[in-house]
Amino acid sequence: MQSSHGDAAAVSAEPVRPQRPRTDTSTIDNTITHPGNVRINVKGAFIVDDEPSSPNGALGDVEGSMPQHETKDIRLPNHTAVVSHIAVDIGGSLAKLVYFSREPHSTEPGGRLNFMKFETEDIDACIKFMQRLKSKQQQLNGSQPGALCVMATGGGAFKYYDKIKEALGVEVLREDEMECLIIGLDFFITEIPCEVFTYSEADPMQFAEARTDIYPYLLVNIGSGVSMIKVSGPTAYERIGGTSLGGGTLWGLLSLMTGAKSFDEMLGMADRGDNSAVDMLVGDIYGTGYSKIGLKSTTIASSFGKVFKQKQDAEKVAEDLGGLAIGDGGAVKTRGESEKIRGTAGFASEDISRSLLYAISNNIGQIAYLQSEKHNLARIYFGGSFIRGHRQTMNTLSYAIKFWSNGQKVAYFLRHEGYLGAVGAFLKRQPRNWGRRNSVEEAMVARWKAKDDPLVDGGVEG
Repeated sequence: MQSSHGDAAAVSAEPVRPQRPRTDTSTIDNTITHPGNVRINVKGAFIVDDEPSSPNGALGDVEGSMPQHETKDIRLPNHTAVVSHIAVDIGGSLAKLVYFSREPHSTEPGGRLNFMKFETEDIDACIKFMQRLKSKQQQLNGSQPGALCVMATGGGAFKYYDKIKEALGVEVLREDEMECLIIGLDFFITEIPCEVFTYSEADPMQFAEARTDIYPYLLVNIGSGVSMIKVSGPTAYERIGGTSLGGGTLWGLLSLMTGAKSFDEMLGMADRGDNSAVDMLVGDIYGTGYSKIGLKSTTIASSFGKVFKQKQDAEKVAEDLGGLAIGDGGAVKTRGESEKIRGTAGFASEDISRSLLYAISNNIGQIAYLQSEKHNLARIYFGGSFIRGHRQTMNTLSYAIKFWSNGQKVAYFLRHEGYLGAVGAFLKRQPRNWGRRNSVEEAMVARWKAKDDPLVDGGVEG
């Protein structure tokens, strides 16, 4: 159902507007004090596009796996209050961290939300990074040791609760994972310009306009596994399905079948691969496309469908030669090695990676479409750290939704797709009446009610 060809580059958006100099994390100034008093002002918020990824700066090196900060920061030019908390979403594969920092060397107010991620298997590195944030809080703000608050969500918020609390010695609040996902997504949809977009090979990145009438919708959150959540309102949501075949599946199987050591390395191999070397395509069966039912010659008829026969042929050749002459008889090869033995039992790691990425993404896309039809949901948003702005992944999911809906539905993506839960947890630490629309949650509820009652004014502009 998916074309075997696609653009393999990573997504990078065009700059939105010129911004001030980049925050040096060593100058986090008055950012973590007075817990519970913060009022996040999101008026004029925008994504910082014209600066490199944030360095760790004077926060220092963190032992263990290096934190990754390739996601663009969100500038809050009108926020003036100090922020007393950080938020972390700990999943089965990744821990995502969100924290606020001031703009250095500027007389103007404002700051930004910073986004970091760590591999969950090395949760100690994440905790050490949070300790460094805490130490800067004490050093720069003179606040008491217990002033910092950690908002935690995801399964790891429970699994590592004692570990985090003991290491930091501060209050750790555990928030419901599904609720945080919805709060985070609602915030991105309604408050952040150039956040939500559609994707296709012909039209790579088209931003969707911010909207207030967002319900109902389907959130497909792809992490280690996949959850599909029907959202009818800001406080009305339910998990309606999912699948165990998600990012963890791709990571696990490719760890067994290739020499890749990280998820990003696997995506890189998929970029360079040719799935037609292992997948059986419609063209392999018909010699051409099957236009009568809308199938191109490059449409995948069977994932890994060529492997069995090619392996049998290779074994027969080996027997005729009096033994296996290609190493270990069917071992996975790199592209350079496998080019010499194409058509034997050797398969390139790159080709396997691309085929499996397509198989898992196609499966998720079709299930998402079926759930949207069953529950009459017109809009489908894809989130989670599986996507990572990877063009092949987004193109496959988009193609699946378009194909099965006959072009009636589109897939929506987010530039901060892996941080929905962390941002939702961050926003949970809010008093009443904050932001340009007062409270995000209260405004959402008001809009939701106004949809059914013409006498209710659902929008409150600050």
